[in-house]
Amino acid sequence: METECVVDNRIKHVVILGGGTAGWMTASYLGKALQGTVRITVLEAPTIAKIGVGEATVPNLQKAFFDYLGIPEDEWMTQCNASFKMAVKFINWRTPGPAVSTTRTLDDGGNDHFFHPFGILPDQDQIPLSHYWYNNVHNGRTTEPFDYACFREPPLMDANLAPRFADGTHATRYAWHFDAHLVADFLRRFATEKQNVRHVQDEMTEAVLDSRGHVTALKTKGGLTLEGDLFVDCSGFRGLLINKTMDEPFIDMSDHLMNDSAVATAVPHDDEANGVEPYTSAIAMPSGWTWKIPMLGRFGTGYVYSSQFASKDEATRDFCGLWGLDPENTRLNHIRFRVGRNRRAWVNNVVSIGLASCFLEPLESSGIYFIYAAIYQLAKHFPDKRFDPVLVDRFNREIELMFDDTRDFIQAHFYFSPRQDTPFWKANKELYLPEAIREKMETYKAGLAVNQPVTDESNYYGNFEAEFRNFWTNGSYYCIFAGLGCLPDHPLPALTYKDDSIRAAESLFAKVKEEQRELMRVLPTNYEYLRSLHGR
Repeated sequence: METECVVDNRIKHVVILGGGTAGWMTASYLGKALQGTVRITVLEAPTIAKIGVGEATVPNLQKAFFDYLGIPEDEWMTQCNASFKMAVKFINWRTPGPAVSTTRTLDDGGNDHFFHPFGILPDQDQIPLSHYWYNNVHNGRTTEPFDYACFREPPLMDANLAPRFADGTHATRYAWHFDAHLVADFLRRFATEKQNVRHVQDEMTEAVLDSRGHVTALKTKGGLTLEGDLFVDCSGFRGLLINKTMDEPFIDMSDHLMNDSAVATAVPHDDEANGVEPYTSAIAMPSGWTWKIPMLGRFGTGYVYSSQFASKDEATRDFCGLWGLDPENTRLNHIRFRVGRNRRAWVNNVVSIGLASCFLEPLESSGIYFIYAAIYQLAKHFPDKRFDPVLVDRFNREIELMFDDTRDFIQAHFYFSPRQDTPFWKANKELYLPEAIREKMETYKAGLAVNQPVTDESNYYGNFEAEFRNFWTNGSYYCIFAGLGCLPDHPLPALTYKDDSIRAAESLFAKVKEEQRELMRVLPTNYEYLRSLHGR
């Protein structure tokens, strides 16, 4: 009797090229997802500088990533100089803003700003509160801005309050600011000490291919040969495996988003005198915009601009002028980046994650999200040595969907901004606007919900698959469109038949005001809470 030979097709060894945030998030997540059954090696070149521009996040980071790893929020926060982020505050996106401010506590005087909060937009009779707000605006019953009328958070942010009560209980939804290098170091320790991930500090010199075009090993400058079955490219913009070895084309998206450069630094800050802002600022500039990411003792900041409209020297001048910095005596990090995505993020046995896969400017803090969303999809579609094309194709479709939807959302910020005071802002109105975002604007102008409204926070943000497919909710689009001054052509026609619903919605507006007053009364300042959290 013949014995049937059973072939073991399981992946035995995953090699990750590149450390940094992407590499160590990948190593940590796969270490948990694969339950120790697969060896994981991270090859990190110690001489390669890490970009580290993505220091702001979105709210599901804890549930989707750190909770999965079993790491409490306060544990990683205290080791990464992390602070809280309740929203993005857009400053001077409607009217010309100062190229020079010379203040480190930039204040627009309340004249031109709006928030994109992380709160969940409530609804009445299955109609989002936003539609009742515009119905009131249209009929002259209110002049209050959308964000202040429909969300609890804006007055709290104006007062620099924390999103947690003094006892640590969450008062509202939030994301985080942190030092990306510290996060990478924290996850490196976690992965190597608790998950037995091997860390090799060396530089790749060659990728060895087999007859199928699959990578079989990486050779290093130090003389090592690292064999593997699956290779994850986290080598940043260089794309050493996905672009150079696999020869996969990178699809440039500069016809959608023109910014391709940044100048960045960290600025000391007097927290005791000025407080710590619990939000990211996005300050419109002559040829782009500047981020401000507050943390204890300093804030990270950078001017994201288009090299078509500002030279390196011009950008440096305007950026340093904004904060009153001396460019000759300030350590500045100048960055050129590619905007777009690989045609395919996964080719043969190489999967690209992070900057090696795709990049959008950090306007809505999507960089870190793109990393753990891709890792989640990789774990879900994890292959064996047969590399079933169905798994690969489904993964690639998910990454394409995620990227293109976010690209459209970010382009809408520039395209629909009424600013036309500089060549940069004028040129944004001339770019091609994808049909998907045109349809969303037409839907919005007709008074309808752009995306299905989300009212159940626990179901939505506890279900990463649902959130991955529909990240930018109706509230997100309404915040941006209304904040930029684009209002619907008319209220939702269905509301003309719903007098009872309109009256009932007034109780929701009143509840928002009541919660704003109560939270203003009891919440600690963000500075006080962070000092206590970090033991300073």
